[in-house]
Amino acid sequence: MLTISGTSSRYCDGLTRRNWLRIGGLGLGGLALPDLLRAQAASAPPVGRRKPIKGVIMVLQPGGPPHLDTFDLKPDAPAEVRGEFLPISTNVPGIEICELMPRLAGQADQYTLIRSLHGFRDDHNTHWCTTGWESHPPMDASPVVAGYPPGDWPSFGSVLSKQLGPRVPGVPASVDLCPMDADARFILRTPPVQPGYLGSAHSGFEVNAVDRRNIMLNDISLRRLGDRRALLASFDQFRRRVDQQGFTDGLDEFHRQAYDVLTSSRLAEALDLTREDRSTQTRYGLDRDYPQEREGKTLLDQFLLARRVIEAGARCVTLAFSRWPFGRMLQGDYNWDWHANIFPEARGCLPLLDVGLSALLWDLERRGLLEEIAVIVWGEFGRTPKINANAGRDHWPKVCSALVAGGGLRCGQVLGSTTRWGEEPLTRPIHFRDVFATLYERLGVDVATTQFNDLAGRPQYLVGEHRPVPELLA
Repeated sequence: MLTISGTSSRYCDGLTRRNWLRIGGLGLGGLALPDLLRAQAASAPPVGRRKPIKGVIMVLQPGGPPHLDTFDLKPDAPAEVRGEFLPISTNVPGIEICELMPRLAGQADQYTLIRSLHGFRDDHNTHWCTTGWESHPPMDASPVVAGYPPGDWPSFGSVLSKQLGPRVPGVPASVDLCPMDADARFILRTPPVQPGYLGSAHSGFEVNAVDRRNIMLNDISLRRLGDRRALLASFDQFRRRVDQQGFTDGLDEFHRQAYDVLTSSRLAEALDLTREDRSTQTRYGLDRDYPQEREGKTLLDQFLLARRVIEAGARCVTLAFSRWPFGRMLQGDYNWDWHANIFPEARGCLPLLDVGLSALLWDLERRGLLEEIAVIVWGEFGRTPKINANAGRDHWPKVCSALVAGGGLRCGQVLGSTTRWGEEPLTRPIHFRDVFATLYERLGVDVATTQFNDLAGRPQYLVGEHRPVPELLA
């Protein structure tokens, strides 16, 4: 892999940030970008029944967000179930959400809440949120779940890479903004852009990957990526090292395309938030201090980066949102695994989600992108209806909530309901693979006919027998 470090820059919120631009390929470590381009050139885009949308932004909530304290409050339940928060009305009559998210309450016409989502397992693993499948090989702290194909399931973005190819030259089809250090890997368990049986040519682009196998071009900053002459001069040194190992034998047109991707400034510019105007940064909450957060930092910039990258031409952008820093709760970092003190945790996290997600929807709409870009927000399961002895909620895979927005989907509604105390679906159960099928449908991928061969040569459907949710298709 090839990693290019970004400049440290101080934004208007006074925070020092560093972006890492990781570009995979050039035949190193089994990740061949030319192979990616070759495969994409051989793929004909399917003809959808409707005009396909351009892409999807996937917001992960690793750890398992509490459905009863976010989008499915039960104000009439006993105190040990309903918790401390009150529901507030939204701009769509009859729809209520948690009082800690007033901005999103004013935008309910832009999204749909799914309150009856099911199919999860009691395992901290975002595998099913990013691939659509709960079966998987053994992973760090996550036991094997039988039923996976040889090579494992591909991520959503990798499927789009294989089936549709890049939307814009020089921008990878799938881009991952999630932190990928050791702690993040432990929590996510699955790389959000894993290629599975599709092969490493369709692995997504991990902006924040930390991997000792990477080759670092330490003298190349994001800003200098726009200077082709300076960049190519540095690549000459890189290429000489590669030539000595014989990796560039038989350079063909696809290799030249690969170099075009590497030397394009489009993605680098998208990852450079200093190019964004101050008023937009203000909307995303990047113009003020956060003294209650560790070191005053937040991950709100991830929402703005997601919009910039999807607008630059990516088909799928994934981010993992929590309080900063994203890591293990037992080590004092943050995610959504609130087994204790859930209400203070929610008071710290939900207002941040409210700012970032509401800004993303506002930004997409004002730029004319909301009908062309779908947004999905979810975690790996819900949390127990009953509050435990540590004032938290434990894992609850029987049901959870999700938010879907944009993408030409029918919004301003609630799909499904849960039982009186939120234990399980009551009406209109929706499997998470139904949501995947819906997103594929909007991207012009027919889940009923599209198949890829796994590493054993067996054809695999994308979501099995699951099909799009009719209520979401306008």
